[in-house]
Amino acid sequence: MTRRFSRRELGALVGGAALAGVAEGLGPESSGRRSGRGIVGVAPLGADQDNRVDESEATAAVGAALRAATGAPDVAKAVRSLFSRSDIVGVKLNCLGGKRLSPRPQLVLALVDWLVAGGVARRNIILFERSDRELERAGFRINRDGDGLRCFGTEKDWDRRPSVSGSIGSCYARLVSETCTALIGFGVVKDHDLAGVSASLKNWYGVIHNPNKYHDNQCDPYVADVVRHPLIRDKLRLTVLDGVTAQCHGGPAYRGSEVFPLGRVAASVDPVAADLWAWRVIDRERVRRGMPTLEAAGRPPRFIATAANYGLGEGDPSRLVEVEA
Repeated sequence: MTRRFSRRELGALVGGAALAGVAEGLGPESSGRRSGRGIVGVAPLGADQDNRVDESEATAAVGAALRAATGAPDVAKAVRSLFSRSDIVGVKLNCLGGKRLSPRPQLVLALVDWLVAGGVARRNIILFERSDRELERAGFRINRDGDGLRCFGTEKDWDRRPSVSGSIGSCYARLVSETCTALIGFGVVKDHDLAGVSASLKNWYGVIHNPNKYHDNQCDPYVADVVRHPLIRDKLRLTVLDGVTAQCHGGPAYRGSEVFPLGRVAASVDPVAADLWAWRVIDRERVRRGMPTLEAAGRPPRFIATAANYGLGEGDPSRLVEVEA
């Protein structure tokens, strides 16, 4: 069972110094998983009837989730615990679902503003997805070479030679392999008809040239193998999930009848724990609707346990800690 604490309650349990140490133990020299293991910070955020969020509320929610995830006393310190001023930070978005099932631009830009407040130069932040088209469909403006925040697709710029990671052999996006020194995954909370869940780890399928090759056996161990490659593993510092709304069935594409208001923004330095959390909230909604759980439906996200076995994060549901901002 997921353990839920407010940030204040968690501090009282483990001690204020220990909670602050979650952030202090996460310097940019680390992979982002030495501390904060199993912790998912969540903050409330709702949308209006047109599925839009208030910009100021979005900024507050993203900041609160970052503080809850890291234990830092303020957002700037949370950012500095994860990134250095010299980092080139790539933010991998999952925009397959268009405007209705992709990270909201207001939330993504709120994250960018917090990164800048923590010392990362705006010019050194790159929003990216597999294609320009997917970004534009989700409401993002392409800016490949202009001033300010860059945003573009990587589908035409792969490594020349494939590299092997476990059972996969793929060319990675050169933005990931050559340009970025730090990575953030920014996904949504949705089920996947083959993998079970598409939130944190599955998002990184978008940085290899041949993801369609790796969808048998519920994408296991392939999802975990993509992320355990040093190009991802050693650079991935943070996962953020837009859970204002979520989808419990019919994914990964948008299916309006299966979307439900979750009202949360989540953040974690542990990408495996982020997927555990997404799995839990999806199953909770499925049960509420009288649907079988993902496991009962024959498509549990097996790659989560594989990723945990690789040492990529916490895979034990009993050790998942949800810290409410």
